[in-house]
Amino acid sequence: MRNLLTILMMAVTTLAGTTALAQKEKKVQKFEVSKVIPFPAERVWAIVGEDYGAVAYSHPKIIESEYINGSLKAEEGAERVCYFNQKHTQYLQEKMVDYSPETMSFTNQVSQAGRFPVNPEYTRAVYNVDDLGNGTSLMTFTMQYRTKPAFMGGFAKGSFKKLINDYFIAIEHHLRTGEKVTKANFKQVKKEIKSREMLATTK
Repeated sequence: MRNLLTILMMAVTTLAGTTALAQKEKKVQKFEVSKVIPFPAERVWAIVGEDYGAVAYSHPKIIESEYINGSLKAEEGAERVCYFNQKHTQYLQEKMVDYSPETMSFTNQVSQAGRFPVNPEYTRAVYNVDDLGNGTSLMTFTMQYRTKPAFMGGFAKGSFKKLINDYFIAIEHHLRTGEKVTKANFKQVKKEIKSREMLATTK
C-alpha cells in the first residue's frame, strides 16, 4: 500500500511539473518595428520614456491615459492605464520594468487587458531609443504577445504592426507641434508626415 501511495505521489508531482513547463513554454508571437525620427534621442525618450503616464498625447488610438496604483512618474515599477474608448471598457493596464534611462529603454508589461483578446502574462514590449547623431534617432518597438484564443495570434500581427507604425508617426507629430494626436486628427497628421518624408527623399 505504501509503495502504491509513493508511486501515485510521484505521478502527481511529475504531471504538475509537466503542466507547469507546458504553461511556461506556451507559444507567443513576436515582431519588431523601428523608425528613424528626425529629432534628438533625448527628446524622443522624453515622450516615450519620461512621459510614460501621458501616452495618450502621442498615440492615435488612446483617448486617455494616467498613472495608477500610486505611481507618480516614470520609474521602475510605474503603472499606467490606457483607455481606447469613452466608456473605459477597452483598456490596457501596463507596468514599466527594466527601466533604464541611461540606455533609453524599458519593458512595458501588460497586467490587465479589458476586452482586448491578449493574455497579459505573455504580452510585453521593449521600447528602445538610439541616438543616430545629426539630430536624429531610431525608435524600436519589440513586442511579444499571446492572443486569446491563441490561433488568432498570426492574424493579429499585421494589425499590431500597423498600430505601432502609426504610433511612431504620432510621436513625430507631437514632437514637432506639441499637439495632442487623436483619432479625429490622425488622418491629416499621417498625410502631412508622409508628404514630408517623400519631399525629403527627393532632395
